[in-house]
Amino acid sequence: MIVWIIFLLAVVFILALDLGVFNKTPHIISTKEASKWTLVWVTLSFLFSGVIYWLYSTEYIANPDKLEPAVAAMKFITGYLIELSLSIDNIFVIAIVFASFKIPQKYQHRVLFWGILGAIVFRGLMIFFGVMLINKFSWTTYVFGIFLIFTAIKMLFSGEDEDFQPKDSFIYKTLGKIMPITSETDGEKFFIATKTAKKAATPLFVALIVIEVMDVLFAVDSVPAILAITSDPFLVFSSNIFAILGLRSMYFFLANMLAKFSYLEYSLVAILAFVGLKMLLHDYIHVPEWASLGFIALSLLVGILVSLKFGEEKVLTDSEEE
Repeated sequence: MIVWIIFLLAVVFILALDLGVFNKTPHIISTKEASKWTLVWVTLSFLFSGVIYWLYSTEYIANPDKLEPAVAAMKFITGYLIELSLSIDNIFVIAIVFASFKIPQKYQHRVLFWGILGAIVFRGLMIFFGVMLINKFSWTTYVFGIFLIFTAIKMLFSGEDEDFQPKDSFIYKTLGKIMPITSETDGEKFFIATKTAKKAATPLFVALIVIEVMDVLFAVDSVPAILAITSDPFLVFSSNIFAILGLRSMYFFLANMLAKFSYLEYSLVAILAFVGLKMLLHDYIHVPEWASLGFIALSLLVGILVSLKFGEEKVLTDSEEE
């Protein structure tokens, strides 16, 4: 438990440092600043795989699956890449939510900060129950596998993210029944007094709730995906947390370039289908960790390269058709 406590305290410290020091004053985060922080988070994540290697070569952390240190480190990196790649869809939705509620750029970081705090709690709960289910009922592995393949097929043949309208969503309508909502804003405040209510939720708070609920829905896909790689609680949780912590900087880095990565969706389909098949066939076919890591890394690389080469052409074609 000491390692878990130290890890959680480190996460809290990083978040406090982020909001209290680096982003104390609301400001528009430039692509250059976001790219630096994205590089920092990716570097820290890969460096943490070295910490994983060290932890699993000692007895400082529980090792229920009796993993070798090198295997544990590869599982962490593989899980991190899966979570990071599946976060791309989350970024598209966040961009739609911010545009729909007209959240000023300089206040978007605050919304994402509190959204990440909630995501850490919800992801932790989902991972806990997911690991418990797999360890107690082995057949749930097949359920998760079928679900991931279904999700991959659904993603391949539908464009739900583009059709998502936050103000028409069940989340927004339900929130409006629970509390007063105003279209007015006052800096970065989540609640303000209005002529009709002593305390009404501003667009920042509404956007936060919508993003929070959407993250839970995305976690329904991502948590089973990483459970296909490992059911070790610490590896699953830590790889999730590093992906979530890097999500904000990645959002600001990609926000103005989303159209260029239009083909990355096919990489996500390939990754989900791969991990789904891996779960279904785990009793018959053993896929080495280096092969899983290689396939996921290659899928992402191909998606990025193809998007950079043909992404703009696809956007121009789509706009001409419209």
